[in-house]
Amino acid sequence: MLTAFQKYRQAFLVGLQGNLVYRWNFALRGFFSLFHLVVVFILWGAAYEGQATIGGFDLAQTMTYFVVLLLMQFFIGAFNEDYQISEEIRNGLINQFLLKPVNYFLYRFSIFLAARLVSGLLILIPVAVAYPFLHEYLSFPDEWWRLGVGLPAMLLAAVIQFSIAYCFGLLTFWFLEIQGFVILSLAVESVLGGQLFPLDLMPEWVFRVAQYLPFYYQMYFPVAIFTGRIDQTLAVQGLGIQLGWVLLLLLFNHFLWTRGLRRHTAVGG
Repeated sequence: MLTAFQKYRQAFLVGLQGNLVYRWNFALRGFFSLFHLVVVFILWGAAYEGQATIGGFDLAQTMTYFVVLLLMQFFIGAFNEDYQISEEIRNGLINQFLLKPVNYFLYRFSIFLAARLVSGLLILIPVAVAYPFLHEYLSFPDEWWRLGVGLPAMLLAAVIQFSIAYCFGLLTFWFLEIQGFVILSLAVESVLGGQLFPLDLMPEWVFRVAQYLPFYYQMYFPVAIFTGRIDQTLAVQGLGIQLGWVLLLLLFNHFLWTRGLRRHTAVGG
């Protein structure tokens, strides 16, 4: 087990070094994201004009949601892992993993964690710069249990993010181009993952259905815990459902991997 840990630790370190080369790309993306945050502030400021709350939450709570959402996107969001996996399959680079005692999923996940560590730490720079202008619009709950439940939810959300991206990458075994699938997934995730607006502002039946879909647990769920949009009971129940989705996605990805290898022609690499 120690040997296995060392293998993926090394993959993590290699991924860390590789992503540090592009640290300015991540930093610039973070600063540009602040412009998106300004637009969000303007739109929601106009929506709250003349009313104290929307959906039971005031302006500060809603702004806090979008600030935490921005941080979460850089810490756990899958940016282009699906395309990287797709390229390795198309170019035959994946062949090297078929001849070595290396689990491809764990290898790619180690690199994903390294990339998210770099991008997550770098987004703190522009947020720190903007904090003097933001702090009066931020309102965090003071229950400490949210940290104990939110951190595991954040980790499981990262696994779900990566697992879905991994799934689309593996579709290259069957399809030459996966861009259409990825774009469709991003569109659904933007709505049902709470990235356009908090899910609790949607019709009640839509919100209830979303709670049983994986998109809910990709981003909205950990953000809602940290920002006080759900209570402890729903958070604990959601953690169980989130774990269930992690297990289902891992099993489905294993299924795609084994079936895909039957179709794979090992050339190149």
